[in-house]
Amino acid sequence: MSARLPQRLNLTPLTWQVPSSPQRLLGLFSSKHPTPRPCSLCFARVNGSRFFTAAQAVRLEQLSDDYQATPPSQFGNPAADTLSPTLPLSCPGCGALTVGLGTQEQAGYYNLGRKSVKLFITQAKYLPRDSAFTEFKTFDAAVRQAGDVIQSQLGLEKGLDPTTARQVIEESDECMSEVLRPIPSCNRCHHLLHHSSASPIVNPTIQSIQQMIGESPYSYNHIYHVLDAADFPLSFIPQLQRRLDLMPQRSHNRRAKTRVFRQGRRAEISFIITRSDLLAPQKSQVDALMPYLVQVLRDALGPSGKHVRLGNVRCVSSRRGWWTRQVKDEISSRGGGGWMVGKVNVGKSSLFESVFPKGAPEGTVTVSGESNGKSVRTPYQHAADQALSVSGAEAGSLLPPAQPWQQFPSMPTVSHYPGTTASPIRVPFGNGRGELIDLPGLSRGSLEDHVVAKHRPDLVMRQRVKPEQLVIKPGQSLLISGLVRITPTTPDVTFLAYPFVPLASHVTSTDKAIAMSTQTQPSGVLTVAKPGVGPKMALARVFRLEWDVTKQRTGPLTSAAAAGLSSRALPFVVFSTDILIEGCGWVELVAQVRKRKLECTNANSAFPAVEVWSPNGDYIAERRPMNGWLLGRPKPLYSVRLGIGAAVLPRNVKRIHLDFAFKLNDGHFGARKVWRNYLPRLKYHNPAVSMSVNRTQNQTGPATLTVFFAAPSHSASNASATAPLPSVITQDTPTPGHAPFERTVTIEMKHRHESEILSELLSLTKASPVEPLPEDKAELEKLAEEERQAGLDRARNAAYTEQKRQDKALLDQARGAAGAS
Repeated sequence: MSARLPQRLNLTPLTWQVPSSPQRLLGLFSSKHPTPRPCSLCFARVNGSRFFTAAQAVRLEQLSDDYQATPPSQFGNPAADTLSPTLPLSCPGCGALTVGLGTQEQAGYYNLGRKSVKLFITQAKYLPRDSAFTEFKTFDAAVRQAGDVIQSQLGLEKGLDPTTARQVIEESDECMSEVLRPIPSCNRCHHLLHHSSASPIVNPTIQSIQQMIGESPYSYNHIYHVLDAADFPLSFIPQLQRRLDLMPQRSHNRRAKTRVFRQGRRAEISFIITRSDLLAPQKSQVDALMPYLVQVLRDALGPSGKHVRLGNVRCVSSRRGWWTRQVKDEISSRGGGGWMVGKVNVGKSSLFESVFPKGAPEGTVTVSGESNGKSVRTPYQHAADQALSVSGAEAGSLLPPAQPWQQFPSMPTVSHYPGTTASPIRVPFGNGRGELIDLPGLSRGSLEDHVVAKHRPDLVMRQRVKPEQLVIKPGQSLLISGLVRITPTTPDVTFLAYPFVPLASHVTSTDKAIAMSTQTQPSGVLTVAKPGVGPKMALARVFRLEWDVTKQRTGPLTSAAAAGLSSRALPFVVFSTDILIEGCGWVELVAQVRKRKLECTNANSAFPAVEVWSPNGDYIAERRPMNGWLLGRPKPLYSVRLGIGAAVLPRNVKRIHLDFAFKLNDGHFGARKVWRNYLPRLKYHNPAVSMSVNRTQNQTGPATLTVFFAAPSHSASNASATAPLPSVITQDTPTPGHAPFERTVTIEMKHRHESEILSELLSLTKASPVEPLPEDKAELEKLAEEERQAGLDRARNAAYTEQKRQDKALLDQARGAAGAS
């Protein structure tokens, strides 16, 4: 049975004011007050279109009379005598104050038709045995079907009645109400979590952030400047320390004063780069990037960055758990006020959840629920405490009242939608030792305003992108989903592009790229730009590839294990740069230029350059290259450097040529194995030796490997031709297209094993095998250990997934049995 209440429940947001009576905190339900009267929390009226159970309707009607005059035990719900009858002061997910006179998409709005909100208002710990609720039936059916092992794990006696078992489980934990009935989040957070949609909010200014931190109740404060690794350092807030009136960054002078109190408070700063798993696939590779990241941060700090210490930089990954434990220990040991400051959608809320010091300090909480003589209150008791403690907050304060300490409090809502946090969220830790405050993010730009609504989530890089190498030839441009266009301006130079962005990228002619980006010509390529963005496309800047990456990009030419040449001895130079797209990612550009051409041009035009076009010419920047394309590939590199076939050929070997068929039939399998497995290793250690492969459709034809030698004289060539090796065909006449006086030796590969072919090749050429160095052996052992650990992780994840599947199947079976009964 359900009942309807006569009026609509509305909650209106107001400033911090002292209420005239406790009844005003609960709201007025009767018709005597048709218009809401301002109070510190809200007024309430119940909408007739929302259905409540009879017990809930009676509960709400009785609350409207006089809350303090009537003992809670007389409300008809014996389980609610220790619980609060009000809505939360603010949403635990986004921090917005509870509102009701507005749209349902507004932050802080609670829809009373939601089940979690109705249960929180009525404070029913034990749900009534009603047809509207089937949780108890499901639990009873699951207990009946559970075996003796599961019942023993739950602490139940064999054959215990399901109703008694439920009461035993609930009464065994004094804080069970926190698990059963958590504080509900507002409608906006609910839509973010379950529908990935929400209404936008107004981003605060840096002055608002300064005022929030200025109202800190702690003498010791620490600011965590959160930066996003996806477009690092575009999310850096310039001159943050000066704007927030913080302590200056430590200089190289060891005698300089490092601790300064201003207005009775001391505030320090740390830089935390989040989502570091977007930079490299392994933690060791990200750790190796720390000097590069610190240098890029120095560049972002400007001229003062050269004279300061940057030992307060951390690179963490909430998704992979990299360095989160160390940051959590630092927060717990510092105490005081910890403030998460940064732009929107940089990962503050997810970082907050992973580094928040959960649990109780040592020797703080006992089993009876006492914490140093202070009782641990439930969220329902805290809801009433918040209502009665609003008078402790100053009028117009930007910070909400402090929450009571809990071992495992509700965490902020985590979503890829920008601007998830609407107001400050204060969560204490360590039994009042300190607080961690998640502040709303500053504006990060409006690139999403130029994107179609359904494609806006695609702008966020959620996992590391494995880009494809794109070749931009003269007369071509790189187009990124019709939103960004990169056009080379240096003639006769070929560019390589590696787009580390979650958007589709392709290379086309410059004329077509201009037509598609300006929306003057229809195209079948997917574009995410809104209609009408084309006329807004403007030149952001002309970027020059100024950084020399020859040593990193030349591979075996400069590798000490291969040719070992100096980059200064090479006839070319490789330049690179990273083009940043705000909130989206970066594009790595590489170009190779002949040194002869550099000597003939002046310094300004020596570097290859590109034009970058974007909406209004904004959202684009550059940084020194990270060489992200070279990261994440240690296994292929070691598989080429070391192994069977890794050998250095003598200088008289000039060319190796293979002829065999496409398919493996008729004895061509050995030749194919040599081509796929051994030839790359030979080429890596012998870059000056030309190696070619000719594959034919003739399956019955020969399979040969021809080695071309440079003989010093005809006599030596003829002498070597008179004594051929077994299965070797020699010829004295020069091969067409090659230099004269050249001796060729052909090895028959048909119907032979690849190891036999390789052994004969090494014996014929007198090649020197390459032995792994001690550091190579250590790295190979490390890779083998990582592969073994990865196998264990895969097995553990598979077991966890299988267990979840079995639990879901058991729960579905129990619900089906409950529905049938």
